Amino acid sequence: MSEHTDDATPTEGTPDAAPRAERPDVDPAASDRLTVAILAGGLSHERDVSLRSGRRVAAALRDKGVHVEVLDVDAALLPTLKTLAPDVVWPLLHGSTGEDGSLQDLLALLRLPYVGTLAAGCRLASRKPVAKSVLRAAGLPTPDYVALPQSLFREVGARAVLAAVEARLELPLVVKPASGGSALGVTMVTSQEQLPEAMVACFAYGDEALIERAVTGTEVAVSVVDLGDGPRALPPVEVVTDGAYDYDARYNAGRSQYFVPARLDEEQTRAVCDLAVAVHRTLGLRHLSRTDMILDEDGTAWFLDVNVAPGMTETSLFPQAAQADAGTLEDLYLAIVEAARRS
Repeated sequence: MSEHTDDATPTEGTPDAAPRAERPDVDPAASDRLTVAILAGGLSHERDVSLRSGRRVAAALRDKGVHVEVLDVDAALLPTLKTLAPDVVWPLLHGSTGEDGSLQDLLALLRLPYVGTLAAGCRLASRKPVAKSVLRAAGLPTPDYVALPQSLFREVGARAVLAAVEARLELPLVVKPASGGSALGVTMVTSQEQLPEAMVACFAYGDEALIERAVTGTEVAVSVVDLGDGPRALPPVEVVTDGAYDYDARYNAGRSQYFVPARLDEEQTRAVCDLAVAVHRTLGLRHLSRTDMILDEDGTAWFLDVNVAPGMTETSLFPQAAQADAGTLEDLYLAIVEAARRS
């Protein structure tokens, strides 16, 4: 896509774009090691998940002999990066700043190669209504939806707006923030009485709501990696939860069951993998992504969301898919870093 190539300037993600600061006081024994700065934490609602992801990836890379520093995104970040002069930066911030393209633009300004999608692709993927619009225009299946800002409810009147939503989309519905992840602010609405409360919960995490028609079927996540030879789908992960697949069900062991690879036949597996790769290509993503979808009883895979900085915790879906693939998790993370270094 043109938005993707516009950001691919010679300065972004290119190790040789500009001279880097020398690393001070480097241990001679470690001087030939790859140095990676992992960015984790931040100030979003997903800070805790980000920190857990950062620690897990750092441990895996250290097992491969990589020198890793985990850095928070605060006032000390830029001077620390200048001093460290990492070979690669791996942003593992979830939500807002980490996935909306702003952090990627900053790293491009610093001329530091980094893991993940360029800023233009991040801007498309992180806003759910925008991603759905782009993918629908490309002919990919995604549930019907509307995106409404909180200000519109105040100006027009919440009751009238919600009545129009119900008449157009019909129940059941899913209400979620237009940006963000980890199922924060997401509610399944099965009755008219639940809709106002769902909107309040949604607006607690953002100023714009995505309201989409609920699709029933098998919940599947498909991770994609691209190490330079084109995007490839990892084994699909099937998610089975007693109740909503909410924040607690995602990050507290025991709430959800995961089947890797998913319990799908060959045709169904091809459908979900093809959708994830098509999403990755259409939005101009890079290195890695994870697409969440519903596979209905007719075999159609419906796009729900895509993550450019998928979670890497002990219960996250990308690591589970990677562990079910050929090779080891440590090998894959190192290969991703090397791909970023070459980008």
